[in-house]
Amino acid sequence: MNRRDFLRPRRLASAAGQILDLADERTRPAGAGEALLLRFSRRAMATTFEVVVPFDTPGAHEAANAALDEIDRLEAQLTVYRDTSEVSRLNQLAPYTSLVVEDELFELLETSARLHRESEGAFDVTAGALIKAWGFFRGPPRVPSEEERAQAMARVGMQHVVLDRGGRSVRYLKSGLEINLGSIGKGYALDRVAALLRNEWNLTSALLHGGHSSVYAIGMPPGDRGPCASSGPSRESGSGWSVGLRHPWDPETSLGMVRLRDRALGTSAATYRHLEHQGRKLGHLLDPRTGWPAEGMASASVLAPTAAEADALATAFYINGVDWARAYCEAHPEVGAILLPAGEDATPVILGLASRDFSPGERGA
Repeated sequence: MNRRDFLRPRRLASAAGQILDLADERTRPAGAGEALLLRFSRRAMATTFEVVVPFDTPGAHEAANAALDEIDRLEAQLTVYRDTSEVSRLNQLAPYTSLVVEDELFELLETSARLHRESEGAFDVTAGALIKAWGFFRGPPRVPSEEERAQAMARVGMQHVVLDRGGRSVRYLKSGLEINLGSIGKGYALDRVAALLRNEWNLTSALLHGGHSSVYAIGMPPGDRGPCASSGPSRESGSGWSVGLRHPWDPETSLGMVRLRDRALGTSAATYRHLEHQGRKLGHLLDPRTGWPAEGMASASVLAPTAAEADALATAFYINGVDWARAYCEAHPEVGAILLPAGEDATPVILGLASRDFSPGERGA
């Protein structure tokens, strides 16, 4: 099932929910005027994916359907909610034998292993047993006993996954270890779709998003030629697609507006899924090193070259906190972030972003 809409840029603000506002009219790029956009959407991966393209895009309907079909295919491969998926097959058999996987899935697991190392273990796709112990798999959410948590923790750790690049095979060294790609899968799907739209449909302008947390921009929106349009394809030559960041629980407050061109945005926030325990509100974002929900952050939004990296790093920044994220951005100039610490009076912390990439928000915006 998919939906096709005609809309003006200001109408995109409702497309991505409370955390993200896409192409808000107040930041419509200069020259965009009243350019019409087409939006195509479909439910997948427990959220709504959308493909937004200029009205005059040749073959827009066919290209968008191909993109959404690819997302359906990737969900069937990656989900842990279907026993027939390739990832479920890994979880069932990899503790006992090496399994050859699709080349792209192998590369995703290699990326996950790299980001696990870089994040000092904060990002870990092997946390499936821990997610189940907390009831965040099929529910209901609950606080596991110390014994349950310890048992789950013994089955977590990307260091227990052997990736054989030569044979493109995967083997688990721990029985009961389970990979769950929920923290990177949507972004990975957007990267795959962006490649498909560029390479097979020759699209040069599109905005892709999956739910409230993952966005990828191809090129610039219609009418946005930027101040240096003649300078070539570099990201600096135009302002790009505008994406607004809303406060995770205060809809009257804008954290700011980012501009994306051939770049991705990922956001992690424990906004909706949480439980109360001994007077504390515990979210669903678990620190795999402690077995407990991460605390200290309200939201973490990351700009990165790929949507998979943006999603994974948003999780890592949320768990590791501002100081760690600052050091990471300093070491990786291609990555920027907007972080909101926990607390009613907290203000956003902006890391690694130039003025062309980000405009601060304000209450009531």
